[in-house]
Amino acid sequence: MTPDEPTASTPHEGATPPRSTPALSGSTVPADGSTATPVAPLVDRFGRPHHDLRISLTDRCSLRCTYCMPAEGVPWLARQTMLSTDEIVRVARVGVDLGITEIRLTGGEPLLRVDVVDVVRRLTALTGPHGSPEVSLTTNALRLPALAAPLRDAGLSRVNISLDTLDRGRFMELTRRDKLVDTLAGIAAADAAGLHPVKINAVAMRGVNDDEVVALTRFAVDRGYQMRFIEQMPLDGGHTWDRTQMVTQAEILDRLTSAFTLTEVPGRGAAPAELWTVDGGPETVGVIASVTAPFCSACDRLRLTADGQLRACLFAQDEVDVRAVVRDAEVGDEAVAEAFRRCLAGKKAGHGIGEPTFRQPDRPMSAIGG
Repeated sequence: MTPDEPTASTPHEGATPPRSTPALSGSTVPADGSTATPVAPLVDRFGRPHHDLRISLTDRCSLRCTYCMPAEGVPWLARQTMLSTDEIVRVARVGVDLGITEIRLTGGEPLLRVDVVDVVRRLTALTGPHGSPEVSLTTNALRLPALAAPLRDAGLSRVNISLDTLDRGRFMELTRRDKLVDTLAGIAAADAAGLHPVKINAVAMRGVNDDEVVALTRFAVDRGYQMRFIEQMPLDGGHTWDRTQMVTQAEILDRLTSAFTLTEVPGRGAAPAELWTVDGGPETVGVIASVTAPFCSACDRLRLTADGQLRACLFAQDEVDVRAVVRDAEVGDEAVAEAFRRCLAGKKAGHGIGEPTFRQPDRPMSAIGG
C-alpha cells in the first residue's frame, strides 16, 4: 500500500472481541448493550470538564503540506497497530457514556479510510447521558464530491476544510500537489450537501500566504462559509517551526480590519476560535491563536490517535495506550473508562509553548490528529 492509498478497515488480525461485561458501575444497560450513566464525568484536576473527542482515522494523507509533513520519508504507522472500526467505536462508546458530546474525525486525511461513511454512521448512532454525539470531520476536501452526500446521510453534521491559498501555483508549492480545483469542488460539494456550517481553515504563514488573509475571508463570506485562521504551531514533521516567523493573531486582525468592520462575538466557551462578525454579519471570521492567546484554561478536548493512543493535549509528551486495552479479551469497558481517566489525570494546565521546558512533540500533527 502506498501512503496515498485508502487505509484498510479490516479488523486487526488476531484481535479478540471484548468479553461481554456488565455496564460501568452504577449504570443501566439499554437494549443495545451500551451504558447510559457514567461512574464519573471526565473532569481533570483543574476542574475542566471534557466533552470533545478528536479521533484520527489514519495518519495517511493525499497532500504533503509543508507545515505538516516532509515530501518524502514519512514513517507511516504499521497497519496492525491501527485501530479497527469496531475498536474505534468501542472507545468512542465508552467516551460518550462518560460525557463526550462532540466527536471530530481527523487524520492525516480521514476520507482516505475506505469505510469512513460506516464509521460516521456507527458513531452518530451512539447514545449517552447527553444523547447522541455531534460528529464532524476535518478534511482537505479532495474526496468530498463523491462522499459529501453519503456522509450527510450517515449523520455527519459539518466539515472543517483546509484551504491555505486561492492561488493555484501557491497551492501546489504548499501542498506539493496540483489539487486546488479539486479542493474547491469538494468545498462546493459540502455546501450543496448541507454540511453546514462549512468552515474553512487556513494556517497563516509569513511570506507565504499572509497576503491572502483578506482574499480568503472575502471568498468565504461571499459564499456563506466561516473562515478560520490558525497560528502556525510547532507540530511540523521536520521540527523547523520558528516562533519569530509565525503570523500572530494581532497581525491577522490588523489585515482584516483594513478591509472589513469586525465586531467581536461574545460567549466563546470552550471553542478554540475567537470570532468576529464581518461587516455586521451574519458571516464570521475566527482566529485560533494557540500560541499568542492560548485557550488552555477552557480546553475540553481529548484525542485518540489512529494507533489507539489517548492524548490529553496536542503537545502532550505522554500517551495512554487504549489499543492494548480493547485488544485484551479479559477486560471490559471499565478498563477503557480507566484509560480515559488516566489520560485526564496527566493533563497539564497548559501546553507550555514559550516556556523554557517546552519540547515539541515527537509525533507530527499528521500522526496525532488535529
